[in-house]
Amino acid sequence: MACWQGREALRRTRSATLGTRYIGKGAFEPMEAVMTVVGRVVALWRYPVKSMAAEELDGTEVSWHGLAGDRRWAFIRAGQVRSGFPWLTIRERPELAHYRPRFAEPGRPNASLTLVRTRSGGELDVADPALAAELGPGVRVIKQDRGVFDTMPLSLLSAQTLAGLGRLAGTRLAAGRFRPNLLVDAPGRDFPEDDWVGRVLRIGGLRMRVDKRDQRCVVVTVDPVTLARDPAILRVIARERDARLGVYGSTVEPGQVAVGDPVELEP
Repeated sequence: MACWQGREALRRTRSATLGTRYIGKGAFEPMEAVMTVVGRVVALWRYPVKSMAAEELDGTEVSWHGLAGDRRWAFIRAGQVRSGFPWLTIRERPELAHYRPRFAEPGRPNASLTLVRTRSGGELDVADPALAAELGPGVRVIKQDRGVFDTMPLSLLSAQTLAGLGRLAGTRLAAGRFRPNLLVDAPGRDFPEDDWVGRVLRIGGLRMRVDKRDQRCVVVTVDPVTLARDPAILRVIARERDARLGVYGSTVEPGQVAVGDPVELEP
């Protein structure tokens, strides 16, 4: 992946209005602060159905509940209604990564019919009982308009983190294994997003708070292309990264995000 503009570009800053403050007698004045450009968005993905294949995007709207259409549908395993984690995922059924959801109306993802291309090449409505039956006995589907997220609605990974983990693991890794929403090129040292925890990023029209590092599970051991498992990937993350890789975040101010947008760190 080509590095965005080189390291010198990261020294650029700009002044931006972040809000207003009260100065008395019913008056407010704009508050300005200098923001630092730390990278650029190089890829965007949403996952219309939890644990199924990603949909790559050029741009999208981000609301309080994450990317429009992201993880609004999920399948539940049989006998798991009262479980704290009832979802059918790649860790139980790696082949889910080869089911490809799409929106019949891409411009209205939150309201659109969601169709899923199966491994056999057929296409079913996500709510068609035949699809649930194909995924296993007793499996059923649900929809949550706020999204079915493990922790938080936004996930971000840097290209530098991906490369750094690859060096530690001794293999080349693709971003799809880690299922992020945003892939950011942030030239500099490895694992740069660790330093953004507790800070706010401006990405296009979105303001995103970086809330915590992303604790990883066995899902990352599955190659989404070959479906082969490699437990060594998770062992390296556990040993070298305290089982954490990339970051989770939440929306501070909704807005549009697109590939190519600068990623700016607020003071």
